[in-house]
Amino acid sequence: FYTTEPRSGRMEESSIRSSLETLCQELNMDEHTATEAMENFSSIWNTYTLEGEVVHWLACSLYAACRKGSTPTVGKGLMEGNCVSLTRILRTAKLSLIQFFSKMRKWADMSNLSQDFRLRMERLERNFEVSTVIFRKFEPIFMDMFQNPQGGEPPRQPRSRKHRRLPCHISDVFKFCWTLFVYTKGNFRMIGDDLVNSYHLLLCCLDLVFGNALLCANRKDLINPTFRGLPALYRADGHVTSDELPPCVLERLCELHDGLVVEAKGIKQHYFKPYIQKLFHKQDQLTELKAINREYEEYVLTVGDFDERVFLVAEADEEIGTPRKIVQEPSASQTAAQNQLQQHVEKSGSLAPSTPLTGRVYLKEKDLLVTPVSSATQSVSRLQSMVSGLRTAPSDHLMQIFKSCTRDPTESILARVKTLGQTFKEHYTNNSEDMPGSHIDFAENRLKLAEILYYKILENVMAQETKRLHGKDMSVLLEQDIFHCSLIACCLEVVLFSYSSQRTFPWIINIFKLTPFYFFKVIEVFIRSEEGLSRDMVKHLNSIEEQVLESRAWSADSALWTALQAAGNKIPTVEEGVKN
Repeated sequence: FYTTEPRSGRMEESSIRSSLETLCQELNMDEHTATEAMENFSSIWNTYTLEGEVVHWLACSLYAACRKGSTPTVGKGLMEGNCVSLTRILRTAKLSLIQFFSKMRKWADMSNLSQDFRLRMERLERNFEVSTVIFRKFEPIFMDMFQNPQGGEPPRQPRSRKHRRLPCHISDVFKFCWTLFVYTKGNFRMIGDDLVNSYHLLLCCLDLVFGNALLCANRKDLINPTFRGLPALYRADGHVTSDELPPCVLERLCELHDGLVVEAKGIKQHYFKPYIQKLFHKQDQLTELKAINREYEEYVLTVGDFDERVFLVAEADEEIGTPRKIVQEPSASQTAAQNQLQQHVEKSGSLAPSTPLTGRVYLKEKDLLVTPVSSATQSVSRLQSMVSGLRTAPSDHLMQIFKSCTRDPTESILARVKTLGQTFKEHYTNNSEDMPGSHIDFAENRLKLAEILYYKILENVMAQETKRLHGKDMSVLLEQDIFHCSLIACCLEVVLFSYSSQRTFPWIINIFKLTPFYFFKVIEVFIRSEEGLSRDMVKHLNSIEEQVLESRAWSADSALWTALQAAGNKIPTVEEGVKN
C-alpha cells in the first residue's frame, strides 16, 4: 500500500499539482482548501511511495482538508466542512467507496490525523455498510409491495409551456422511498449506523408510501395485487372502502420480511412519525420527489457524507466498488465480486475464533441465517425468546434461595440492579465523543431484557451451586458485589450485541468501572448457565475472552496481579481460575 522507498521514477511534482488543480476546478474547490490539500500531500509524497493512481491519494488529501473547516451560511450559522460532498470528490477522482475507505485508513496513518477524524471515518464506513445491506433488502421488499420499478420508462414531459402534471411513475416511487429513508436516517445519528434500527426505519418508510398510494393517491396501478399484506378493505377494483387514515401494513411487513413488530413500532412512534409530520405537513407525499431530493442534497452538502442515492444510479456498481444488483437472497453460488462486498459488510461481525476455554462444546449446529438483516433480527428474536414469560424481578424459586441464606441478600441485590440500571441508561442516552445518545425508550427496553436475563442466569447458577454444594449456605457467593456487577454487565453485553449496537465491549465494563479480568471470569459461568445462546452470541463472548487473554488482563492496573499475589505468586490452572 505505501512504503518509504526512494522516489525514483515517480511523477514530477508539477504533474501532481496539475492533477490537483484539475480536480479542484471540476469541484469548484476554494483556494484555501486546495492549498492545504497540496501541502499535506507533498509532505506525505516526500516520505512515502504511494502505490496506485496518484489522483486517488489526492482525493484522500482533499477530503481530509475539506472536513477540517466550517462554512458560514445564511440562516443556519456555521456548517461543518466546505459544502463539497464526499460523493462529488469520489466521482470526480473516479474512486469507488470501498477503495476510498481502504486508502483513507492508510492516509490517516501516514498523516497522523486526529482521533476525531478517524472516529468520523469509522462511523461513515459503518453507515455505508449498513446502507449496503439495507438496500439489498429494499429492492425485493419494494417489488413485493409495488409494481416492478424496471417496468418501462416514465412518460416524458411535454414541451408546451402549459404542461399538465404527469402522474407519478413507479420508478419515481422507488426513488422517493429510498431517498426518504436515507434522508430520515441521516437526521437521526443514533439510527444511521445501527442495522436493526435502520431496517425498521426502512419498513416505516415503505409502510407510509404504501398507505398513501393505496388511499390518498388512490393509485391501484402502483400496487402489486399479489402483495400478501393488502388490507382486507382493499376491493378487487383497487379502491379502499374506508375513509379512515392510510392503512398500516407495518406489522404485516415485519411478519413477511424478518422484522420485529415491537422494534418497528418503537421506531415509528418515537422517530419516524413526529419527523414525517413536520417534513410533509399537508403535502401530497407521492408528488414530492423533487422536494425530498432538494432537502437531501442540502443535508449531504452540509454534513459532507456520501450521497446514499448512489444505490439508485445505473453506475452504482462502479461507484460502490463491486456489483450490488441482487434481487434474490444471496446463495452459495455468489460471484467473487459479490463475496467481496459481503466480506466488506460483515468484516466487523461476530465470527471470531473460539477459545480453548469456552470453545466448541457450547457451539450448536450453525444457524441458517440468510442475510445480515435476517441474522440481526433473528438474534433479537432469539434473545426475546430466552426471556419470554419472565419478569424483571427474582422468581419465586430464586426468592426462596435468597431467604434460605443466613443473611438475606434480596435488598442489596435489588438495590444494585437499580443503581447499575440508572448508570446504564444515563450513558446510553447521553452523547459521547464517538457516538450519539439514544432515546430513553430504547435504553429502557435494552435494560429490561438484560435484567430479566440476569435474574434467570442468577437462578440457574444458584441452582447448580446448591446442588454441587449439597444445600450449603449461599450467603458468601450472593454477597460478592463484583460477581453480580460482572454478571449484569455480561447480560447487557449480550443484549447490545444482539441489537447490533456499536456500544460493545469494552463499553459496558468502562461505564461500570469493571476490570476486564473479573468480567472474563463470569463469561464461562454465563455460557454454562444459559442454553438458549445462539452461535453468534457465544462467538462474541469468545472474542471478548480472546481480547482479555491477549492484552487487557495484562495491563499494569489489572486485578490479575492482585489475584496472583493472593495466591502466593503461584499461577493457577485454567480450571482453578474458573472456579475462583
